[in-house]
Amino acid sequence: MNRLAILGASGHGKVIADAAEQSGWGSIVFFDDAWPELTSNGRWSVVGSSAELLANLEKYDGVVVGIGDNRIRCQKLQQLGAAGANIVSVIHPYAAVSPYVKLGVGSVVFANSVINADAVIGLGAIINTGSVIEHDCLLGECAHVSPNATLAGGAVLGRLVWVGANACVKQQVSIGDEAVVGMGSVVLRNVIAGQVVVGNPAKPL
Repeated sequence: MNRLAILGASGHGKVIADAAEQSGWGSIVFFDDAWPELTSNGRWSVVGSSAELLANLEKYDGVVVGIGDNRIRCQKLQQLGAAGANIVSVIHPYAAVSPYVKLGVGSVVFANSVINADAVIGLGAIINTGSVIEHDCLLGECAHVSPNATLAGGAVLGRLVWVGANACVKQQVSIGDEAVVGMGSVVLRNVIAGQVVVGNPAKPL
């Protein structure tokens, strides 16, 4: 694990770089379409655009996408996969991930988060700082569980779901594809695809 390329020089990407550095990656650089105007993301350099990354994939031992928008992240992961990139996951050393978790490639797991036994995490998911994914949860591709959110046992998130910071989802509850759970919400019942729910208890917005 020497050379890591991160596509997307965002604040989210910066946290990925920090987690990657702490987990042993030696050389970390960013690619972003704002280059060459954008030349750095914190202490890390931006060295090219997405086109440059696609043209130089063989130079990197791993590639991850640092874009918070679920849909765009999923598109970029598919593009990189089709081009033969070695897409990797990044797990902060202070995250607690059970050895019995199935973690999809391209996922990122940040500090103080917990993923318990038999959870299944899809391609390109974000398990953000301090969040809890309990046993037997199922997350679809490119879902995002925001800081300090909690999914109780057996909760199911569909594809591209976003769970806001400090939200809670009751055990066995299902949230449909592309739904959004607002910050601090408490979800006690199933949420249909594409719906936005907020409040305690969470109700459609």
